[in-house]
Amino acid sequence: MRTCTLCGKGTRIGRIRSHAQNRTPRTYMANIQKVTLVVGEEKISGKFCTKCLKKMKNEAKEIVKA
Repeated sequence: MRTCTLCGKGTRIGRIRSHAQNRTPRTYMANIQKVTLVVGEEKISGKFCTKCLKKMKNEAKEIVKA
């Protein structure tokens, strides 16, 4: 499945509206990436959305500084 293991974000369903107001179904896919992060001595692996990856990388930098 295309879902983030941290926040649960996944594929959403929506519609495209043309100028003539015709509706056509489409899917909005989340940017999910399979990643292994090293935080200190701990390895975190999984499928994460880019928003969660950005948050985790910033938290890892703060842990290393402290």
